[in-house]
Amino acid sequence: MPYVNVRITRDGVTTEQKAQIVAEITQTLQRVLGKRPDLTHIVIDEIDPENWGFSGMLTTEYRKNEGNH
Repeated sequence: MPYVNVRITRDGVTTEQKAQIVAEITQTLQRVLGKRPDLTHIVIDEIDPENWGFSGMLTTEYRKNEGNH
């Protein structure tokens, strides 16, 4: 029973995009590892950008500074 947890920032990702992510990850696990789709679980966690940090700052601050590089 594969379980995959995908974490993304909450930035207007559509239901259709999430469905595509689930379908494609499921297909990859079936094709590469022979895993059964009916036993494959994909969970998408959407994190508010102000709750995600990298490069020493919150995502919201990083994005504000992106245009300044």
